[in-house]
Amino acid sequence: MTELDERDSRLSLDPAAARKLATTTKTAPLMREISPRWLLRALPWVELAAGGYRVNRRLTYVAGGGRVCFSHSGARLRVVPPSLTELPLLHGYGDRTVLETLAGRFEQREYGRGEAIVREGEPAGELVLVARGKVAKLQAGGYGDSLVRARLSPGDHVGADLPQPAERWEFTLEAGTPCTVLVLPWQALRDLAERTPSLRDQIELHRARLARPWTKHGEAAIEMSSGHRGEHALPGTFVDYDPGPREYELSVSQAVLRIHTRVADLFSDPMDQTEEQLRLTVEAVREAQERELVNNREFGLLHNADPAQRLSTRSGPPAPADLDDLLCRRKKTRYLLAHPLAIAAFGRQCSAAGIYLDSVEVDGSRLSAWRGVPILPCDKIPVSGAGTSSILAFRTGEEDQGVVGLHQTGVPDEYRPGLSVRVMGIDDRAVTTYLVSAYYSAAVLVPDALGVLEDVEVYG
Repeated sequence: MTELDERDSRLSLDPAAARKLATTTKTAPLMREISPRWLLRALPWVELAAGGYRVNRRLTYVAGGGRVCFSHSGARLRVVPPSLTELPLLHGYGDRTVLETLAGRFEQREYGRGEAIVREGEPAGELVLVARGKVAKLQAGGYGDSLVRARLSPGDHVGADLPQPAERWEFTLEAGTPCTVLVLPWQALRDLAERTPSLRDQIELHRARLARPWTKHGEAAIEMSSGHRGEHALPGTFVDYDPGPREYELSVSQAVLRIHTRVADLFSDPMDQTEEQLRLTVEAVREAQERELVNNREFGLLHNADPAQRLSTRSGPPAPADLDDLLCRRKKTRYLLAHPLAIAAFGRQCSAAGIYLDSVEVDGSRLSAWRGVPILPCDKIPVSGAGTSSILAFRTGEEDQGVVGLHQTGVPDEYRPGLSVRVMGIDDRAVTTYLVSAYYSAAVLVPDALGVLEDVEVYG
């Protein structure tokens, strides 16, 4: 039957023809990029008066302690000389020639899984830098067993303080995976210091730092007397402040939105074209804001965790014991933040161990939790090509000396708190331009407010 015959035989109006007279129910424009943005919701936002935020702390004596970097030339690894200043002994040292000489005196060694790198009780005559692999720091327990005191990953170091000749290792370093370490004999450093006055002065400066009274957290001690009786002479004291407190400036994410006046005038019923364009642009700017709060090298959480608060997993995937290690490093951990793939990997490990995850309600949503701490999903945390990611743990708020977000409200043409939409004008092509700007930053008030579990395997 031809189309003409079919039309002649129809008893009612064809739906396709009827649709030409009907209206359509439409959705607002949608976009896949929009995420829950849990980090923006979790952080308490501190109002800034002039775009700056200074974090004053008690004076801290112990400096350095960061991670050393390495360069590669085939199978040969070499210390990046300036990164040696991350060692407490060399913190603040500026003679690049001497640092180059020291970097050239490290010896590269390879170890298989389970092999001992140093043994407890042996002379502590070397500085050891972990360049590749994972290393377990072991110590004999009180019941004849071996206790894992820490797990080291690339960039970590042991024996960073110049020991006395008679000192011995108080622990054993065992390779948890095939490892590459770089080793510097302390005698080589002493020989170089005898010929280099600046290095000799640096060593004396470090020893003077260690001689000062300081707490286990590295802060200048406050002298006091406790448990005394009678007319005991009380020590005088004062609380010294950090002479160089860190200052945070607000960062910005911006977009320039262009809308033709003809589109805005003629095609804004039933939905306002300008409002919909602005809504989607603001969503993209907010997504960029959360991405920067996680990954920015200046203030992003991944790059501002203290080296002492960075841990590695025991075996690869995030196991319950790994998250316990992360939580025990701080009090009042308020949230865990992880990529959805890392959360799934942790769930698999819990299921394999016969453990059920907790469930808590946050802002009306049910989320998984560990030890009562909500696990917030965040797709802004990167997953490397090797299938590894990171899990963050943090407490929040100025009162608890945690992590806080920074913004300034009341900016000109404010559209939402801390975000403005400014009309830049109409050009000779009848195109209206809008500048969308969001101002923000984040601050870690004390080092133990934020911790990171690194090298988390998310596949498998």
